This record gives sequence, C-alpha cells and structure tokens, in this order.
Amino acid sequence: MKEPLKVGVAGVRGVVGASMTPRVAASFAQAFGVFLGRGAVVVGRDTRPSGVMFERAVVAGLQSVGARPLMVGVAPTPSLLMAVPTAGARGGIAITASHNGAEWNAMKFIDRDGLFLSPARADELLDLYHQRDFPLVAEPDLQPERPMEGVVEKHLTRVLNYVDAAAIRRRRFRVAVDACNGAGAPWIEVFLRDGLGCETVVIHGEPTGIFEREPEPLPAHLTALGRAVVEHRCNIGFAQDPDADRLAIVDECGRPIGEDYTLVFAVAQVLSAHSLGPVVVNLTASRAVDEIARAAGCPCIRTRVGEIHVSAAMVHHGAVVGGEHNGGVIVPAIHPCRDSFTGMALVLERMAATEKRVSEMRAEIPGYHVAKIKIPMALSETVAALRRLRKRYVDRHPILLDGIFLDLGESWVHIRRSMTEPVLRITAEALTPEEAEALVERFRTEIMVGPQPNGNV
Repeated sequence: MKEPLKVGVAGVRGVVGASMTPRVAASFAQAFGVFLGRGAVVVGRDTRPSGVMFERAVVAGLQSVGARPLMVGVAPTPSLLMAVPTAGARGGIAITASHNGAEWNAMKFIDRDGLFLSPARADELLDLYHQRDFPLVAEPDLQPERPMEGVVEKHLTRVLNYVDAAAIRRRRFRVAVDACNGAGAPWIEVFLRDGLGCETVVIHGEPTGIFEREPEPLPAHLTALGRAVVEHRCNIGFAQDPDADRLAIVDECGRPIGEDYTLVFAVAQVLSAHSLGPVVVNLTASRAVDEIARAAGCPCIRTRVGEIHVSAAMVHHGAVVGGEHNGGVIVPAIHPCRDSFTGMALVLERMAATEKRVSEMRAEIPGYHVAKIKIPMALSETVAALRRLRKRYVDRHPILLDGIFLDLGESWVHIRRSMTEPVLRITAEALTPEEAEALVERFRTEIMVGPQPNGNV
C-alpha cells in the first residue's frame, strides 16, 4: 500500500518516489514562495542521497514564483532556523526527514522569526498548495540562487558563548559520538575537539546519508556507540539523529540512559548555572523536569508534542529552558529551537561543574523510569483507537491536549498519534522499569486486542 503524504506542523514528508516526489516538493516550494511574498528564502538539507534531488526541485519552485534562494547546503536543522532571521530572509526550507528511515524525505517550513510555521500558518500554506494558483514570474524576474556561508559556524559560536567552555576544556573529557552519517557529522569534531577541548571518538561520522543504524537515537539503536564508549574508555557517548536536533546519551559504562534524560540534565544545568525562570516541556517529558523546576522555584508548563508548540510557549512565557522528551533541548538565549549541540554543551558543562560521572548524575534524578513503544497504524485506525480510549477512561479525567494522557498518581501513560510516522506512540513513566513496561504493554494489548480482565489502571 502506498504510504500517504504526511502534512502538518512538522512539515510535509513521505516515502521517496511514492508520496514524496520532486513534483510535490516543487509545488510546495511554489506555495511557500507565494505564501511568504517575494524575497529571500534559506534552503538547506540533511545528508540523505535524495536530498540533492529535492533541493533542486525546491529551488526551481521558489524561483518560479520570484523568490530568491539562499543556499546553505548540508547543515543541521537548528543552524537553518538560526540563519533565517540572521539573513533577514522571509523564511526557510529544511529538506530533512529527521529521524525517519532512509526511504523518507521531507520539507520543514521556517517562518521569518526562525521558528517553524505555527499551526494556523501551516494551514494557510496547505490551503495555498491545494489551490495550485501560483503566479509565475517572467524570465527577467527570476532570482538567482546565492550561497550563504558561515551558517553552522555562527550557530556553534552561539552555543560556545553560552556555556562555560573554559571549564569544559579544563576537564579534557573523552567523548564518543555517533553522528548517524547525518548533517551533524561535518561539524562534530570541530565543536567538541576545537571548541570544548574534548578527545573525540567518532563513529558513523561521514556525511553520506547512508544510515548504518536506525536513525532514531533510541537505546536499542545505540549498541555500537556503547561499545565505542567502553573500548575507548570514554566519559560519555552522544548520539545525534540525521538532522542533528535530537540528542541521546550513553553513560561511561556504555549504557543508554534514554533521550528523556538529555532534557532533564539540560534543565538542571540551566537552572543551576545560568538563569532561573519558567520551564516549558511537552506532555511526554519526564516528571523529573517538574521536580527540578519546583526545587528551583520555577514554574513548569506543559504543551502538546511538537517543536513549534514548545517553542511558541517558551517565547510566550519567557522560558529560560525547555524542550521535548526525545532529546530535543531548547535554550531561547541561543535560539528557541531543538539543538543537539546545545544539549551536548550543557551536559558536558554539568559534568564539569559537578565532577560526577553520567551514571552518578542519572542516579541523582528522582526515581522515574520511562518505557516507550510505537504501533504501526494508519491514520483512520489511530483516530478510532484514541476515541475508544477516551470513552473508556472518561472517569479518569484524561488530558486531551494531545491524544490521551492519563495521570495515574505515581505513574502516567500518554497515547498519541505521531505527526511524523504512520504509528501510534505509547509512553509510560513509573517508579520502576517493570511498572513502566507493564503499563506500556497493558495499553498496547488493550488497543490491539481489547480490554483485558483485571486490567485496572
């Protein structure tokens, strides 16, 4: 069955050669150019082999409606977000399917403020796309593409200026990094070695876009990184996704600690060493974040899952730190976007400040344990499954901000439709790993088979 094009606040993505084609990319680029009005549009991509083809289609679409493409080439998505307001551009397009598999590619649309389009703005763009009424310009009005240089360097400089880089350099950490052969690969050694004084061991560090592991940096996909940490006696291991906006951590024993704790460590470091203020995270983030914020006397605000939802709330509330449960750290003082380089710097700064190993830092975090699964499921099926759960647990007063969130006292479960994959995601957090796994399995069975006897929540 042909996988349908997925369109929403995460942009437009699909399987290359099936739902995602050069024609689709060019048409969306035309719609975006008309939507923005004539002017400069930043264009960049990750390393996927299909990226060059879609980049050409995007440039053609933009030029055909009078936009002027500013070409960045291969770059981390956070670098592109920062580049848009720096260049005074009207917007930007990041050609990346982020953590999706190699068969996927996508376009993410950036507004002139350097944030992804809001839901309302994304709906306007989609309306324009469906109308297909793109006023084409004559040859004299075609705008040539121009290179835009120094984008990633400026991004990394912002990060280095935010943290105490000198303190990190004094520790001379040995760091293993799995760059997933993605957009972060060309920059990872420059950042860690030259910027932060670390000895580096890099695996999957060629920007080929040929993924030698599953691109989503989940614990099950980080065995090679764990081996590298142990073999080279590293202090820590970092794993990026293909567009370098998410970060996962492996401790000094080679054990993945889960993406959730990237965010937890970052929040703790910002509130203890940089500034106090509101914290904004999504519904699926660990309750450990709430406890850290509460201990610092700071409010913790929850949003729907999705970078734009968190970023917009951070700007609105004047937050000092926040992000998403998937290792997406956001520090507005650098830029209100998810950024793996910011995450790395903050975690290393925390290690330098506390003089503790990763396992010791993890042991200090309140005793919460997270379990996650995703169930392949078509859109119509996910809608029906969520509707059944809402009816079944109405007496538990579920939070319906994003799918269904059930607060179970000392534990919780969140079931939602993915915006980036044809799956239903189930995440649970409890005081023990066994309880978290049991909750996830209970709801997986309930969704796939139906309610089980003696299955009280």
